[in-house]
Amino acid sequence: MSLFLIKGAQVYVPESLGRMDVLVGGGKVLAIDAQLAVDMPNLHTIDATGQVLIPGFVDPLAHISGGGGEGGFTSRTPALNFDDAVKAGVTTMVAALGTDAITRSLEDMLATAKAINEYGLNAYIYTGNYHLPAVTLTGSVSKDIMLISECIGVGEVAISDHRSSQPTMQQLAELAAQARVGGMLSGKAGVVFIHVGPSDTHLSLLQSVVSESDIPIAQFHPTHMNRDQALLDAGIAWTQTGGSIDFTASTNEHFIAEGEIPAAQAVAIALEQGVAAEQMTISTDANASLPVFDDKGDLIGLELGDIASLHEAFQQLVLEHNVDISHAVQVCSTSAAKILGLPAGSITLGDNADLVLLDQRDLSITSVFAKGRCLMLNQQLQVKAPF
Repeated sequence: MSLFLIKGAQVYVPESLGRMDVLVGGGKVLAIDAQLAVDMPNLHTIDATGQVLIPGFVDPLAHISGGGGEGGFTSRTPALNFDDAVKAGVTTMVAALGTDAITRSLEDMLATAKAINEYGLNAYIYTGNYHLPAVTLTGSVSKDIMLISECIGVGEVAISDHRSSQPTMQQLAELAAQARVGGMLSGKAGVVFIHVGPSDTHLSLLQSVVSESDIPIAQFHPTHMNRDQALLDAGIAWTQTGGSIDFTASTNEHFIAEGEIPAAQAVAIALEQGVAAEQMTISTDANASLPVFDDKGDLIGLELGDIASLHEAFQQLVLEHNVDISHAVQVCSTSAAKILGLPAGSITLGDNADLVLLDQRDLSITSVFAKGRCLMLNQQLQVKAPF
C-alpha cells in the first residue's frame, strides 16, 4: 500500500484548518495534524508549502459518453477524456443523457462510468433523460436507483424547454415519487436533476409539484439557473423556500451576449442576496453540446461543454469575486456531495482521499488524488487511460 504525506498545505475541509500535514493511505485520509512525523515503508512525502489542499471537485452533471445531436448526426459530441477530468481536478462526477436517448443509451453511459471508476476517478449516473416517460435500465426508476450501485437518481429531466416532452405536474410528481422511494430503499439521495430551459415558465412546474403533492422540495435539484437574470431570480426565490440550485460553468460568448450570467458571478450574486453556499452547486455540462438557436428554435451553432470549467469557476469565485475559499469549496465540491448523497466533498479522518492541491498564488492545479491514488503530481499525469 502506497502512503502519501502531504506536508505544509493550507487545508480547507471546506472550513480552513490553517497549515496542516495530511496522511493518505488505503484510499482514505488517515491523519491530519499541524506536524506529522511518519516513518513507514512506501511513504511518499510531498512538500506542499505555498499550496492549498481542498476536496476534489464534484461535478453534478457531465455527459461522459457524449451528447449533442441537435444539429443532426454530425453534431453528436465525443465522450469525456479521462485525462481531461484529472487535469481539471474533478474527482467525482455524475453522468446524464440529454436530448438524445435514441442513439445514446444508458447502457453505454453506465459502461463508461464503470470504466472511469476503474481508471481511478468516481463516476455515478442518473437514469432517464430529458423526456418522460423515463427511459431506464431495469424498466423502473426505483429499481435502477435501488439495484444499480452507480445510479443515484433520475435526470436530467427537461422543463421550460421546447426540447422537453412538456411534462405535466402529475407526471413529474410521479417520477419524483419513484426516485424518492428508490432512494429510500437503497440509502441514496434519489434526487431528480432538472434541466431548466429558456421558457419564461421557469420553475413554476416544480413549484406546483411541491405545493400540490407530498414530494419535498429537496427531492429536486434544478440546473442551468444562470441562464439569464430572470431565471437566476427565480432560483434565488426557490432557495428561500428551502430548495437548492445548480449553475452551469460551461458557456460561450453567444450565451453571455444573450444574457447568461457566468456561474461564478451568479454564485456571488446569490451569496450577496443571502443564499447559503450549502444550497448551491456548479456543474460543467461536460461534453454536452452548447446549442445556439435562432428565434424560430432552429439550430445555428454548436459548441462543447468543458470539464475544466468547474475549476475555472472556482478560480473566478476567489480571485475575481473575492469569495472566501471555504465558500468556493462548498459550492464546487461539498454542497454537491451532500445534495446528491455522495461520499465526497470533505477532508476529515476516514474520508475517501479525493484531494486537489492548488498553487496558492493563482489557484492553478498542481496535484490530484482520487481514491488515495496520486493521479497527477506537480502537473504531470501519473495515470493515463489506455486510449
